[in-house]
Amino acid sequence: MAAADAQDRLRKAGYVASPLAGLPVSVKDLFDVAGERTLAGSKALDDSPPAAHDAPTIARLRAAGAVLIGRTNMTEFAFSGVGINPHYGTPGNPYDRRLIPGGSSSGAAVSVADGQAVVGIGTDTGGSVRIPAAFCGIAGFKPTQYRIPRDGVMPLSTTLDSIGPLAISIACCAIVDAIMAGELPAVPAPIPIEALRLGVPQTYVLDGLAPEVANAFAAACASLSSAGARVVDIPLTELTSLAAINAGGGFAPIEAYGWHQPLLARRGNEYDQRVRQRIERASGMRAVEYIRLQGARADLISRVAAATAGFDALLMPTVAITAPPIAAFERDEDYRRLNALILRNTSVINFLDGCAATVPIPNTGAPVGLMVVGHHGADHRLLAVARGIESAFARSD
Repeated sequence: MAAADAQDRLRKAGYVASPLAGLPVSVKDLFDVAGERTLAGSKALDDSPPAAHDAPTIARLRAAGAVLIGRTNMTEFAFSGVGINPHYGTPGNPYDRRLIPGGSSSGAAVSVADGQAVVGIGTDTGGSVRIPAAFCGIAGFKPTQYRIPRDGVMPLSTTLDSIGPLAISIACCAIVDAIMAGELPAVPAPIPIEALRLGVPQTYVLDGLAPEVANAFAAACASLSSAGARVVDIPLTELTSLAAINAGGGFAPIEAYGWHQPLLARRGNEYDQRVRQRIERASGMRAVEYIRLQGARADLISRVAAATAGFDALLMPTVAITAPPIAAFERDEDYRRLNALILRNTSVINFLDGCAATVPIPNTGAPVGLMVVGHHGADHRLLAVARGIESAFARSD
């Protein structure tokens, strides 16, 4: 309240730091905030000292006048797309509190969808911004990794981690993304829908869709086509190699294990054991396997970039299913199966180091997200494309 009052006084004096000045912002429990412990949704860090300094992203938000209202709950150590937390409770999905919110930025999405914050700051390693945004019916944005500094943010995977906003609109996401990237907080003008050439990959990302997701996605593509966009089905068979490339576990487990090994030795019994198991499974990965994984990633990035160069963006369902009930995750085998399906589409973009936004698809049932995918480094243009799509959906309502 003191920070909000200070922004009100500055506004009356004619000084407005940014469009975010005086507005409530929630912060995922991965970011260092001076004077507070960064717990990452875990009990195992409760003996750590408070942060001495704000993470650069937090400092930039403060300088822009954001009012930080609190830390949001999350999947422990950000290692799941589900959002369940056995230590501090699971935030219920605003659409139906019996459903998962999605993770790992679970509380970030709920804080926005419930109207407690204008924007939530999250991280995205395999979809942890876009999944909860899609499940909770709001917008979210994962930037190209290099744009926003990750200092002062507890890592999961140094190769895949990105920092992004969750908000009620792409315009709000664009403002906050720019502030965190150290840019002027401008909103890119929406690109007219009739000027867009949009590719729809037919391989991998459309497999096993829930009927309600398949129907909503087909309706969204038809709506954009009717509005004048050139929506083109493309094979993109390059994605079929993802399973083989990541057969050894991928980047997240081994990079997480490198950070967690000392803490696991000291307090591993206090972890969510599902999270612990996912981290420890990487303990046997050899250096040569990791080096080959890096090479395979670079090769796939190059091949996918060549195959998609002629498109303004790609379209795909953000998540293959709508949010399941929390009760559906009681058995470990169901947890593993559903978590893998939830993460499947979004994790493609982290592996390719692209940028992507999720936009709610207008429908009358549980929220479904449309993922709009841009090229590496083309974040501003991708946000302009996503704004054009968002505007087209608004006109079709």
